Amino acid sequence: MNNIIKIHARPRLRTPNLLAAWPGIGNVAMIIANYLRAKLPFKELGYLEAPYFFDPIGVTVKDNVVEAPNFPQSQFYYCKNDSDGSDLILFIGDDQPAAKGYELAHCVLDAGNKFGVKRVYTCAAAITRIHHTEPPKVWGVATNHLVTADLKNYDLEYSSNLQIAGLNGLLLGVAKEREIDGVCLLGEVPVYASRVPNPMAALAVLKVLATMLEVKIDFAELGKMAVEAGERIKQVAAQAMEEYIDYFTEPIWERGDEDEEDED
Repeated sequence: MNNIIKIHARPRLRTPNLLAAWPGIGNVAMIIANYLRAKLPFKELGYLEAPYFFDPIGVTVKDNVVEAPNFPQSQFYYCKNDSDGSDLILFIGDDQPAAKGYELAHCVLDAGNKFGVKRVYTCAAAITRIHHTEPPKVWGVATNHLVTADLKNYDLEYSSNLQIAGLNGLLLGVAKEREIDGVCLLGEVPVYASRVPNPMAALAVLKVLATMLEVKIDFAELGKMAVEAGERIKQVAAQAMEEYIDYFTEPIWERGDEDEEDED
Protein backbone atom coordinates (compact mmCIF):
# COMPACT_ATOMS: atom_id res chain seq x y z
CA MET A 1 0.00 0.00 0.00
CA ASN A 2 3.03 2.28 -0.10
CA ASN A 3 1.84 3.75 -3.41
CA ILE A 4 -1.32 4.97 -1.65
CA ILE A 5 0.56 6.80 1.11
CA LYS A 6 2.13 10.04 -0.11
CA ILE A 7 4.57 11.60 2.37
CA HIS A 8 6.20 14.82 1.16
CA ALA A 9 7.93 15.96 4.37
CA ARG A 10 10.60 14.20 6.42
CA PRO A 11 10.60 15.84 9.84
CA ARG A 12 12.54 14.36 12.73
CA LEU A 13 9.81 13.63 15.23
CA ARG A 14 10.31 12.76 18.89
CA THR A 15 8.38 9.57 19.82
CA PRO A 16 5.23 10.96 18.17
CA ASN A 17 1.63 10.16 19.02
CA LEU A 18 -0.94 9.85 16.24
CA LEU A 19 -4.42 11.37 16.49
CA ALA A 20 -6.81 10.34 13.72
CA ALA A 21 -10.31 11.72 13.12
CA TRP A 22 -13.26 11.11 10.82
CA PRO A 23 -16.84 12.49 10.86
CA GLY A 24 -19.09 10.72 13.34
CA ILE A 25 -21.91 11.19 15.85
CA GLY A 26 -21.99 14.74 17.15
CA ASN A 27 -19.00 15.42 14.88
CA VAL A 28 -16.96 15.17 18.09
CA ALA A 29 -13.78 13.83 16.50
CA MET A 30 -13.73 16.39 13.67
CA ILE A 31 -14.39 19.34 15.96
CA ILE A 32 -11.43 18.29 18.10
CA ALA A 33 -9.07 17.61 15.18
CA ASN A 34 -9.86 20.83 13.34
CA TYR A 35 -9.59 22.87 16.53
CA LEU A 36 -6.18 21.41 17.30
CA ARG A 37 -5.04 22.08 13.76
CA ALA A 38 -6.17 25.71 14.05
CA LYS A 39 -4.59 26.32 17.45
CA LEU A 40 -1.27 24.47 17.13
CA PRO A 41 1.50 25.07 14.56
CA PHE A 42 0.80 22.05 12.37
CA LYS A 43 2.57 21.60 9.06
CA GLU A 44 1.55 19.41 6.13
CA LEU A 45 3.05 15.94 6.20
CA GLY A 46 1.30 13.99 3.45
CA TYR A 47 -1.96 12.40 2.35
CA LEU A 48 -3.64 9.21 1.20
CA GLU A 49 -4.67 8.71 -2.43
CA ALA A 50 -8.43 9.24 -2.07
CA PRO A 51 -9.49 7.61 -5.40
CA TYR A 52 -8.39 4.23 -4.01
CA PHE A 53 -11.00 4.46 -1.23
CA PHE A 54 -13.80 6.60 -2.70
CA ASP A 55 -15.94 6.35 -5.84
CA PRO A 56 -17.40 9.71 -6.92
CA ILE A 57 -21.09 9.51 -7.79
CA GLY A 58 -21.26 12.63 -9.93
CA VAL A 59 -19.54 15.83 -10.99
CA THR A 60 -20.04 19.57 -10.63
CA VAL A 61 -20.79 21.81 -13.61
CA LYS A 62 -19.85 25.51 -13.61
CA ASP A 63 -20.62 27.79 -16.55
CA ASN A 64 -21.60 24.75 -18.62
CA VAL A 65 -18.17 23.18 -18.07
CA VAL A 66 -17.82 19.87 -16.26
CA GLU A 67 -15.23 19.89 -13.48
CA ALA A 68 -13.01 16.99 -12.51
CA PRO A 69 -14.40 14.66 -9.79
CA ASN A 70 -13.86 15.83 -6.22
CA PHE A 71 -12.68 13.37 -3.58
CA PRO A 72 -12.75 13.65 0.22
CA GLN A 73 -9.37 14.70 1.59
CA SER A 74 -7.33 12.37 3.79
CA GLN A 75 -4.48 14.53 5.10
CA PHE A 76 -1.58 14.08 7.52
CA TYR A 77 -0.07 16.95 9.53
CA TYR A 78 2.68 17.12 12.12
CA CYS A 79 3.45 19.38 15.04
CA LYS A 80 6.58 19.68 17.16
CA ASN A 81 5.90 19.80 20.89
CA ASP A 82 7.44 22.85 22.56
CA SER A 83 7.48 21.08 25.93
CA ASP A 84 9.27 17.86 26.83
CA GLY A 85 6.33 15.81 25.55
CA SER A 86 6.04 13.77 22.39
CA ASP A 87 5.46 15.33 18.98
CA LEU A 88 2.08 14.86 17.30
CA ILE A 89 0.92 13.55 13.95
CA LEU A 90 -2.65 14.49 13.02
CA PHE A 91 -4.71 12.66 10.42
CA ILE A 92 -8.01 14.17 9.26
CA GLY A 93 -10.33 12.26 6.95
CA ASP A 94 -13.13 14.36 5.47
CA ASP A 95 -15.36 11.32 5.00
CA GLN A 96 -15.59 7.60 5.72
CA PRO A 97 -15.55 5.27 2.70
CA ALA A 98 -18.45 2.94 2.03
CA ALA A 99 -15.92 0.11 1.67
CA LYS A 100 -12.19 -0.42 2.23
CA GLY A 101 -12.34 1.12 5.69
CA TYR A 102 -10.17 -1.70 7.03
CA GLU A 103 -7.51 -1.00 4.40
CA LEU A 104 -7.69 2.73 5.09
CA ALA A 105 -7.06 2.10 8.79
CA HIS A 106 -3.99 0.03 7.90
CA CYS A 107 -2.69 2.82 5.66
CA VAL A 108 -3.02 5.38 8.46
CA LEU A 109 -1.07 3.11 10.80
CA ASP A 110 1.52 2.35 8.10
CA ALA A 111 2.13 6.08 7.74
CA GLY A 112 2.46 6.40 11.51
CA ASN A 113 4.96 3.56 11.62
CA LYS A 114 7.22 5.43 9.22
CA PHE A 115 7.76 7.97 12.01
CA GLY A 116 7.84 5.57 14.94
CA VAL A 117 4.43 6.40 16.40
CA LYS A 118 4.19 5.07 19.95
CA ARG A 119 0.45 5.46 20.58
CA VAL A 120 -2.70 6.02 18.51
CA TYR A 121 -5.61 8.18 19.66
CA THR A 122 -9.14 8.59 18.35
CA CYS A 123 -12.19 10.45 19.67
CA ALA A 124 -15.89 9.70 19.41
CA ALA A 125 -19.30 10.21 21.00
CA ALA A 126 -20.92 8.09 23.69
CA ILE A 127 -24.71 8.31 23.34
CA THR A 128 -26.18 8.32 26.85
CA ARG A 129 -29.23 9.56 28.73
CA ILE A 130 -27.39 12.71 29.73
CA HIS A 131 -29.46 15.91 29.62
CA HIS A 132 -28.06 18.70 27.46
CA THR A 133 -27.79 20.99 30.50
CA GLU A 134 -25.44 18.55 32.28
CA PRO A 135 -21.66 18.73 31.76
CA PRO A 136 -20.71 15.75 29.57
CA LYS A 137 -18.44 13.14 31.07
CA VAL A 138 -15.58 11.54 29.15
CA TRP A 139 -15.30 7.79 28.65
CA GLY A 140 -12.02 6.04 27.95
CA VAL A 141 -11.14 2.72 26.32
CA ALA A 142 -7.79 1.26 25.27
CA THR A 143 -6.34 -1.56 23.20
CA ASN A 144 -4.85 -3.44 26.16
CA HIS A 145 -4.98 -3.59 29.96
CA LEU A 146 -1.64 -1.84 30.43
CA VAL A 147 -2.92 1.27 28.64
CA THR A 148 -6.26 0.95 30.45
CA ALA A 149 -4.38 1.17 33.75
CA ASP A 150 -2.80 4.41 32.52
CA LEU A 151 -6.26 5.86 31.82
CA LYS A 152 -7.09 5.66 35.52
CA ASN A 153 -5.01 8.80 36.03
CA TYR A 154 -7.52 10.96 34.11
CA ASP A 155 -10.86 10.66 35.97
CA LEU A 156 -12.64 8.92 33.10
CA GLU A 157 -15.85 6.91 32.96
CA TYR A 158 -15.65 3.21 32.11
CA SER A 159 -18.00 0.68 30.56
CA SER A 160 -17.69 -3.09 30.36
CA ASN A 161 -19.54 -3.14 27.02
CA LEU A 162 -19.36 -0.44 24.37
CA GLN A 163 -19.47 -0.21 20.58
CA ILE A 164 -17.61 2.52 18.69
CA ALA A 165 -18.99 2.91 15.18
CA GLY A 166 -16.99 3.81 12.08
CA LEU A 167 -13.30 4.40 11.58
CA ASN A 168 -12.92 6.28 14.85
CA GLY A 169 -13.45 2.87 16.42
CA LEU A 170 -12.13 0.57 13.71
CA LEU A 171 -8.69 2.19 13.74
CA LEU A 172 -8.28 1.11 17.37
CA GLY A 173 -9.28 -2.45 16.46
CA VAL A 174 -6.67 -2.56 13.70
CA ALA A 175 -4.11 -1.06 16.11
CA LYS A 176 -4.86 -3.89 18.54
CA GLU A 177 -4.33 -6.46 15.78
CA ARG A 178 -0.94 -4.90 15.10
CA GLU A 179 -0.08 -4.66 18.81
CA ILE A 180 0.02 -0.86 18.76
CA ASP A 181 -1.12 0.95 21.89
CA GLY A 182 -4.32 2.86 21.29
CA VAL A 183 -6.83 5.01 23.17
CA CYS A 184 -10.30 6.27 22.31
CA LEU A 185 -11.87 9.10 24.32
CA LEU A 186 -15.63 9.46 24.04
CA GLY A 187 -17.68 12.48 25.07
CA GLU A 188 -21.25 12.01 26.29
CA VAL A 189 -23.94 13.14 23.84
CA PRO A 190 -27.72 13.21 24.56
CA VAL A 191 -29.55 10.50 22.68
CA TYR A 192 -32.08 13.05 21.37
CA ALA A 193 -29.32 15.29 19.93
CA SER A 194 -27.03 12.71 18.33
CA ARG A 195 -27.36 14.34 14.89
CA VAL A 196 -26.35 17.79 16.06
CA PRO A 197 -22.68 18.90 16.16
CA ASN A 198 -21.71 18.85 19.82
CA PRO A 199 -18.84 21.17 20.83
CA MET A 200 -19.69 20.56 24.51
CA ALA A 201 -18.70 16.92 24.24
CA ALA A 202 -15.71 17.86 22.08
CA LEU A 203 -14.52 20.39 24.69
CA ALA A 204 -14.77 17.84 27.51
CA VAL A 205 -12.76 15.31 25.49
CA LEU A 206 -10.18 17.84 24.31
CA LYS A 207 -9.38 18.92 27.85
CA VAL A 208 -8.47 15.32 28.73
CA LEU A 209 -6.71 14.72 25.42
CA ALA A 210 -4.53 17.83 25.76
CA THR A 211 -3.34 16.58 29.13
CA MET A 212 -2.57 13.15 27.72
CA LEU A 213 -0.68 14.61 24.75
CA GLU A 214 1.07 17.20 26.95
CA VAL A 215 0.11 20.09 24.68
CA LYS A 216 -0.90 23.58 25.77
CA ILE A 217 -3.98 24.96 24.05
CA ASP A 218 -6.44 27.81 24.53
CA PHE A 219 -9.96 26.41 25.01
CA ALA A 220 -11.73 29.80 25.01
CA GLU A 221 -12.99 29.71 21.42
CA LEU A 222 -14.25 26.16 21.71
CA GLY A 223 -15.92 27.08 24.99
CA LYS A 224 -17.81 29.85 23.20
CA MET A 225 -18.84 27.41 20.48
CA ALA A 226 -20.11 25.05 23.18
CA VAL A 227 -22.33 27.75 24.71
CA GLU A 228 -23.78 28.64 21.30
CA ALA A 229 -24.36 24.98 20.45
CA GLY A 230 -26.13 24.52 23.78
CA GLU A 231 -28.87 26.86 22.60
CA ARG A 232 -29.31 24.91 19.37
CA ILE A 233 -29.49 21.61 21.25
CA LYS A 234 -32.04 23.18 23.61
CA GLN A 235 -34.25 23.80 20.57
CA VAL A 236 -33.72 20.23 19.36
CA ALA A 237 -34.68 18.93 22.80
CA ALA A 238 -37.87 21.00 22.80
CA GLN A 239 -38.81 19.72 19.35
CA ALA A 240 -38.10 16.13 20.39
CA MET A 241 -40.34 16.56 23.45
CA GLU A 242 -43.16 17.95 21.30
CA GLU A 243 -42.91 14.98 18.93
CA TYR A 244 -42.88 12.60 21.90
CA ILE A 245 -46.02 14.18 23.35
CA ASP A 246 -47.79 14.16 19.98
CA TYR A 247 -46.95 10.49 19.45
CA PHE A 248 -48.11 9.25 22.84
CA THR A 249 -51.02 11.62 23.46
CA GLU A 250 -54.42 10.70 22.07
CA PRO A 251 -56.68 13.65 21.16
CA ILE A 252 -59.84 13.86 23.28
CA TRP A 253 -62.11 13.97 20.22
CA GLU A 254 -60.65 10.73 18.85
CA ARG A 255 -61.07 9.07 22.23
CA GLY A 256 -64.72 10.17 22.22
CA ASP A 257 -65.38 8.55 18.86
CA GLU A 258 -63.98 5.26 20.08
CA ASP A 259 -66.18 5.41 23.23
CA GLU A 260 -69.28 5.90 21.07
CA GLU A 261 -68.31 2.95 18.88
CA ASP A 262 -67.90 0.78 22.00
CA GLU A 263 -71.36 1.73 23.24
CA ASP A 264 -72.93 0.62 19.94
